Amino acid sequence: MPRWPAALTEAGITDPTLRRAYDAQRDLVRKYALHQYLAARLLLPAKLHASVVAMVAFMHETDERIDAGEVGARKEALSSWDREVRGALEASPGPGAPSSALLLALADTSRRCPQTAVRVHDFLDGAPVEAEWTGFDSEADYQAYIDRYSLPALMLTASLMAPAPEAGLDESFLRGCRALIEGWQRTDFLADLAEDAEQGRIGIAREELDRYGLTVGDLRNKSQACVPALGRLVAAQADLAETALTACRGLPDLVDAPYRPFLRALMSLQVLHLQAVRRKGGSLLHDGARPSVPAALRVLGRQYRAARSVRRPSR
Repeated sequence: MPRWPAALTEAGITDPTLRRAYDAQRDLVRKYALHQYLAARLLLPAKLHASVVAMVAFMHETDERIDAGEVGARKEALSSWDREVRGALEASPGPGAPSSALLLALADTSRRCPQTAVRVHDFLDGAPVEAEWTGFDSEADYQAYIDRYSLPALMLTASLMAPAPEAGLDESFLRGCRALIEGWQRTDFLADLAEDAEQGRIGIAREELDRYGLTVGDLRNKSQACVPALGRLVAAQADLAETALTACRGLPDLVDAPYRPFLRALMSLQVLHLQAVRRKGGSLLHDGARPSVPAALRVLGRQYRAARSVRRPSR
């Protein structure tokens, strides 16, 4: 793994103020997304490390601002944040540049990697879906949420690895990303079931709850009587997540070789997370599920060896 200062230099980030801004985002990301942070630092070319960190930090900050509280307050928070972010992207470097370290890093990334600016706007355009979210009535509502919010969120970082336009793989790449995030998001909703239920909203459609004789109130009250039915529901939802994750297996083959170990690791980590969810079953009513740390480290080690072989110059 290259040292962080060397990665900043590799990306062409030499201004001391900008380097400090990226340092701050790196410190935050490795606290709340350690597996993904390690995957990026170990497996991606050094020139992308700063940009990935800036995008993940921005996505997390947006989610934190609009994920909790009353809908009205969440919508107001998003409106304010939307103005701040768009203003930061439009500002020129210099005295008028944003003062926030996060927005400094985000604006710099959008200048160095212009495709990310488009993805930031797409993400903000879809963010009202999250700010207004109180649960899903149907599977169709879930799929619409994926299209409007979850996929644009993934594309913030995926766009940094997308195949060149002239390769003609844009639609295939987008379909692969869409399958990945559908399985990833469903797994996260299952893993966070207990926490979300306490807020009165969960990521499983009400029509599915009805099918298994469950209500959000049952889950919020942690009724032991509903554990068997919840176990069956979790298994059915996990099957849907597995189908989506299986559908994205060809995604790494669409990108340049240096990016493939990272994508393979990311996909494998989601499979591990889903396995943890399956093991928990109905006991997700009481606490979440996280991937096995030793198994996750084995995934990272395997793909790190693959990444090194790609970078090693031929003799």
